[in-house]
Amino acid sequence: MDEKKRLQELINLQNETLRKLTKDNLRKVGSDLFGDNEETLTPPPGFPKVPDIFASDEEKKDARTKQENKAPEKEPIEKLQEELHSYIGLDSIKKEVDNLINLVTVYNLRKQHELPNEDLSLHMVFTGNPGTGKTMVARLMSRIYHSLGILSKGHLVEVDRSGLVAGFVGQTAIKTSEVIEKALGGVLFIDEAYALSTRGQQDYGQEAIETLLKRMEDHRDDLVVIVAGYTDLMDDFIHSNPGLSSRFNRYMEFPDYTVDELKQIFLMRAKKAGYELSGKADMLLPTVIERALKDKGEDFGNARGARNLFEQAIANQANRLSKLESVTKEQLMTLLCQDLPYVKAPEELEDALA
Repeated sequence: MDEKKRLQELINLQNETLRKLTKDNLRKVGSDLFGDNEETLTPPPGFPKVPDIFASDEEKKDARTKQENKAPEKEPIEKLQEELHSYIGLDSIKKEVDNLINLVTVYNLRKQHELPNEDLSLHMVFTGNPGTGKTMVARLMSRIYHSLGILSKGHLVEVDRSGLVAGFVGQTAIKTSEVIEKALGGVLFIDEAYALSTRGQQDYGQEAIETLLKRMEDHRDDLVVIVAGYTDLMDDFIHSNPGLSSRFNRYMEFPDYTVDELKQIFLMRAKKAGYELSGKADMLLPTVIERALKDKGEDFGNARGARNLFEQAIANQANRLSKLESVTKEQLMTLLCQDLPYVKAPEELEDALA
């Protein structure tokens, strides 16, 4: 082993020597051709920094670390609130977030004036069915907290049970700690967090919870944790451990989208993708959504269900257009009644539009 180690050290030394010689020779060639010029050339604004091809692996690693640790610029809170209120539906969530922004703003003002403040717990529990916008709002909250000076970076790290729990004793704490390290300065979003506590006291999920609670306390000034899942299961999860119930006391309930809101989501996706509905298809869409909701039930998935309906519609349109000899731009952009899912026969169109 010692001989192999010495041989590797010699190889590394030779490579480093060759690197330095090549670097010096190329610079001498440049000096002979263009003269000595100490001016540092920089790329135009908006272009990435030119990498140093002569940098050692350690120097490259340090440069990457510095870039990763560089905090992004804070976005104006007004811009973030405007984005919040552009979301379809979520009226109760918008109100809760506005109230939270006001609370933190006043907290910061009192701090600036050296007035006493109550401890502010910003960890949150998001409850509701899948597809109701929980991840979208969590991502926005990370940026809001950064804008308000609560978090140093404002990024989001999203995981579920599989991202925290390992299969061997002692490994879960390491795995969970690694995820938390990545989340420092931002928001750690744990989806379906109830899965950490539903498999008994001997399950490794308990180890993840204990590690999470300790690290939340250690980094209370630069880490926010948001846990999410079904309402009933999340209530059981929070009350399964006194440490969880004491740290998570801010709840946001995400309601299911209404038929009108699901139609708006469908139309928004269509517009972004360069499609539009014919007049009759637009009138028929709410009926299609109601049929899908009745057919799928809880499996419809709210916004995800609307996205699936849209994807089925463009697939149906493609099948219809493939039978034509020539296709116009307008035809490529227009979704007709027969393209919508859950429309099986022409007479159904007449019944639905009657």
